[in-house]
Amino acid sequence: MQDSSRPTPTPAFADPTPLGLIALAIGCAALLPVAFGTATGRPALETAAVFCLLFGCFGQLLSGVVNLANKNLLGGTVFTAFAFNWALNAWVLWSLSRGVVPDHQVLLATEAASLLLFVPLTYAFGFYSKLLFAFLLVIDVLYVFKLLRGYGHVSGLETPIALSTLVLGGIALYIALAMLVNPSAGRALFPVPGPLFVARPAPEPAPAVSGQSVAA
Repeated sequence: MQDSSRPTPTPAFADPTPLGLIALAIGCAALLPVAFGTATGRPALETAAVFCLLFGCFGQLLSGVVNLANKNLLGGTVFTAFAFNWALNAWVLWSLSRGVVPDHQVLLATEAASLLLFVPLTYAFGFYSKLLFAFLLVIDVLYVFKLLRGYGHVSGLETPIALSTLVLGGIALYIALAMLVNPSAGRALFPVPGPLFVARPAPEPAPAVSGQSVAA
């Protein structure tokens, strides 16, 4: 969060957020046939792994690094951190395609840490848009489902996880289109709601006490 009283620095690059969101949406689309069980076997896992690496990882990593270069700390942190998570998804799918099952407990521990990271970030994005809050909230729900399945041994969560992936990709694509199409059209063809939370104004600094007033 930047101090609104200070002049906003001019970004060095165009806003890369739509690129990161489109990459995320394509990565989610590649996962859906595997998640819903309509595509199985080595070719499906390998194909999904490549899309996860190219779009989910590299696309979001590029968006995150450029956001950081533009002094967008919050967006850059989310995209960069999530890019590494998609690299892990690609590796898991590639390993499964070769009959190697990654250690389940290690994966669960990292997913628990990711949930602890994304919950406060979800709150932070609520100060920008209700849609961005919902976007991060779906990520939180995905991690909750995975942890319930892993630690709680709750069965039947494959379909909710797949549906959450579908919703996540859909919201990402909608936000990207809103950022790209609305300015070009000059009107909100893809409406984006305002903030969910309102930040408190910074307290006014206390007036300095001069020596003369003390003497008086």
